[in-house]
Amino acid sequence: MSKIEVNTVEPQCGTTLTLGGSGDTVALGSGASQTGFGRTGTVDWVTTPKTSTFTAVNGEGYFINQGSQITANLPAGSAGAIVSFSDYARNFSTYNFIVAPNGSEKIGGAAESAKLSIDGQSSTFVYVDATKGWINIQNAEDTEVGLPPYVTATGGTETTCGDYKIHTFTGPGTFCVSSDGTPGGSDTVEYLVVAGGGAGGGCSGGGAGGGAGGFRFASSSLAPLTFPGKPLAGPANLPLSIQGYPITVGAGASNPGGAGSAGPGVAGSNSIFSSITSAGGGSAQAPTTPGFPLPGQSGGSGAGSQSSNGATTQEAGAGNTPPVSPSQGNPGGRHNPYPAGCGSQPQINGGGGGGAMAAGGQNPEIGGDGAGMPTGFGANGVPCGSYRYYAGGGGGICRAGAAGQAGGKGGGGTASGSACGGGAGTANSGGGAAGARASNSCALNGGSGIVVIRYKYQN
Repeated sequence: MSKIEVNTVEPQCGTTLTLGGSGDTVALGSGASQTGFGRTGTVDWVTTPKTSTFTAVNGEGYFINQGSQITANLPAGSAGAIVSFSDYARNFSTYNFIVAPNGSEKIGGAAESAKLSIDGQSSTFVYVDATKGWINIQNAEDTEVGLPPYVTATGGTETTCGDYKIHTFTGPGTFCVSSDGTPGGSDTVEYLVVAGGGAGGGCSGGGAGGGAGGFRFASSSLAPLTFPGKPLAGPANLPLSIQGYPITVGAGASNPGGAGSAGPGVAGSNSIFSSITSAGGGSAQAPTTPGFPLPGQSGGSGAGSQSSNGATTQEAGAGNTPPVSPSQGNPGGRHNPYPAGCGSQPQINGGGGGGAMAAGGQNPEIGGDGAGMPTGFGANGVPCGSYRYYAGGGGGICRAGAAGQAGGKGGGGTASGSACGGGAGTANSGGGAAGARASNSCALNGGSGIVVIRYKYQN
């Protein structure tokens, strides 16, 4: 490589001097500096953020990362000197950044320091003259930050509520997660999983109510719910991964019998989302022989027990079976050999089915109440959509002409005084069916379950 050593380079003629050809790069040697070229109004940015008080250098820009208030001391002013500062940590409103002039020099015509106090603020100062000193020629308030990833998914019936997205499954489907998010956005989901309710019992007298399907939920954005006076606390939200999650929505239990048949058949079917399984509600049994008592079937919530002609009381079905925490349901009610309103003699009768928030009744044989919550859950306790109850137990009935008892709030069927009347569990509520005042062929079906998934999808 050739080397030329001269003190001055001047054009041979005219006043224009060209260094290098088109497309070439002209560079100063390492450690060399330039004078006389002036600046174009820009700075060279120092990419290591400043975390403590420092003295700025002409021609440099600095990112400020404050954990406490710090100061930048400006260099001695010379016409055309330029420095810039930018809020790296986006916290200038918390820790005001101070720009101090050199000695008695001025900033904007005043011999005072400047204060930058807006998050994301950037400022460029140019020294003009002794009268005004350093002037802020460019001020930006760049508060934008990169959006953190949120959960992204499809499946079911999709709706939104504020910054939350809701997926409602009233039948089988798949919840497909394409982004599992981050803690800065969202990386967990809230859920409501309700199983199918149990069938009611039928007897030539009075039947027991079916138990509600299991009720399980988690919602960090909901204020704690109470009903009535009982806290309804859910566990932590559920973390997910990028995959498809099959959704099972449990069917309500079907009446198993023809005329005079006995037995509970099967309980309501389970509802499943990821690792969360809600157990189907227990179904009521029906005796075929007068005086033969039958216990209620256990499940998410238990069914009421059934008896005739004052037979020995049997236990009602247990709730929260299999056990989970918090509990997914309550036991059914035991039948009463001498229920009020059914005369002074032993009568055929059945207890009420258990619900998510209360046990089934014994005298009267009302169904246990379910849990109430907004259909779209709620953002910070504010409801989205209508308020709805889930997982109510079916009402029971006694023999001697008395009106049937009400089902629990949450889709529990209400028993009727007519021979084959009464209500089935409400679809997609997980409600237990009411007992019937006729043979088991009149027993009613439990209500199907539901799965609702909710998560924050934007800020």
